[in-house]
Amino acid sequence: MKLLTLASQDKTRATVLSVLAAITIIIPLCNVLTPADSALHFSAYTVSVIGKYLTFALLGLSLDLVWGYCGILALGHGAFFALGGYAMGMYLMRQIGTRGVYGDPLLPDFMVFLNWKELPWFWYGFDNFAFAMLMVLLVPGTLAFVFGWLAFRSRVTGVYLSIITQALTYALLLAFFRNEMGFGGNNGLTDFKDILGFNIQSEGVRSMLFFLSGVALIGAFLLCSWITSTKLGRVVTAIRDQESRVRFLGYRVEMFKLWVFTFAAMLAGVAGALYVPQVGIINPSEFSPLNSLEIVIWVAMGGRGTLYGAIIGAVVVNYSKTVLTGLLPDAWLYILGGLFIVVTLLLPDGIVGLLQRKLKEQAA
Repeated sequence: MKLLTLASQDKTRATVLSVLAAITIIIPLCNVLTPADSALHFSAYTVSVIGKYLTFALLGLSLDLVWGYCGILALGHGAFFALGGYAMGMYLMRQIGTRGVYGDPLLPDFMVFLNWKELPWFWYGFDNFAFAMLMVLLVPGTLAFVFGWLAFRSRVTGVYLSIITQALTYALLLAFFRNEMGFGGNNGLTDFKDILGFNIQSEGVRSMLFFLSGVALIGAFLLCSWITSTKLGRVVTAIRDQESRVRFLGYRVEMFKLWVFTFAAMLAGVAGALYVPQVGIINPSEFSPLNSLEIVIWVAMGGRGTLYGAIIGAVVVNYSKTVLTGLLPDAWLYILGGLFIVVTLLLPDGIVGLLQRKLKEQAA
């Protein structure tokens, strides 16, 4: 039975990878190669929307690694996504140069408006793409490492850890709202022009960003699948199920937690960096605790502890959000809360668990 289950999981993962690969390749090609009046054509807007879903899927995947496999319910995971987005946004702002409203070759428009005289030290280097991409990984990774080191060494677990992570993202929300922080305040970073010298609004760049989002999601899915199948993954799963017993066996539980937490934060940062050029803005609202709660709902609805369930949940919930915010804008949050309650009570294993039960019933 165990071998059958493993074979079934491998088959499901192969199916998910095939679908992701097809989406990653076909949609950009249909955007670039087919005429606008063709039934096979995907508009630049559609490409951007689906590309956004792919970045959300990567974000959900990163949380599933922490929560589904390690048992750490991080209610502030969106903070790492936002930090990665800000690192990309700072690079894009540095590319504007004299084309800004005030024409300053060095200072972004919001700094000129606020009468800043010189570029803050932490903005230096972001005119270089490689440096910015390094910061996409290092900034969220460093924050997660420091936070995790302090929390896990103190053996903070359960609801207390969840509350602390939510407090972290709320503190960052308040900090980034302040104009003197140097990140654009309430308005954030926007009005991007170029990325690597190419017009960020062009259909070719939009399609390439979509492709890169798909490749990043596939790569992260393969990497996370490999991690969970190794000894490291088995120890992490054991920590989720019986932390005290794993500690009694001699494993340094806090180091395993710290590694997974930091790695997942870096994946979230990559998702944020791919998200920002596709939506054209990054502001402090991305640090909102509500956003982090939504990520938890994606994973719970898809089926935590499966990886592909997080991808399915992220896409399904965000597509529903796109549709329902247009039809019932005032009711969306109530619907989202209702979905979470229904999943918790009736579908504890999420969409993936429901599908697996139906397949078993049919096989029987």
